[in-house]
Amino acid sequence: MIAKEGRFVLIPLLLIIFPLGVYAYAFENQILILLYYALGVLFLFSLYFFRDPVRSIPNDSSAITSPADGKILSIKTIDDDDVGNSSHLISIYLNIFDVHVNRFPFDGIVQNIDVKSGEFFAAFNHNASDVNEQVVTIVSHEKLKYKIKQIAGIFARRILCYAEPKMSVIKGGRLGFIRFGSRTDLVVSSNVNICVKEGDKVKGGKTVLAKVQK
Repeated sequence: MIAKEGRFVLIPLLLIIFPLGVYAYAFENQILILLYYALGVLFLFSLYFFRDPVRSIPNDSSAITSPADGKILSIKTIDDDDVGNSSHLISIYLNIFDVHVNRFPFDGIVQNIDVKSGEFFAAFNHNASDVNEQVVTIVSHEKLKYKIKQIAGIFARRILCYAEPKMSVIKGGRLGFIRFGSRTDLVVSSNVNICVKEGDKVKGGKTVLAKVQK
């Protein structure tokens, strides 16, 4: 399945590549033939990058799933103004080959969305969470409160967020998309048990990051 966010890249590429290939081979123009192959490679990579696989969401009501595909950069305990004291911050780095769909990790109601302008440092830089351009979504549930940061990187200059205030969301539902290498941070309230460690590879909507304490 291809993510809808890829249409603005894939459709124009296809409209250019087909007539270019016909013209290039009809007139045996080597430069245009090379350009045809180069654009073809770009099209195939874009198909791969904008993939949107169907995920089986864990049916455990206490499970908090990963909001993104990638690698766990760090797990910290922080005092967060929105989520609360002794909150857990889980940072996930998405390289250019990871699926870039962002998902809601738990049910709830969207309280606020904040778009913050900033820098475009490498997403794996530990300071990126604080200084890079990002979209912050805060969600509240009777069992916990959490915050998702969609963070831009060096090449990720377009963050798409589909959340709206007062929207009801479900675990595994689509939050948005970040184009090209980036980072997603999850801040979750203290009443959870962390189930992953730094360096783990995770999959959005599938990997259980934590469980709500009973």
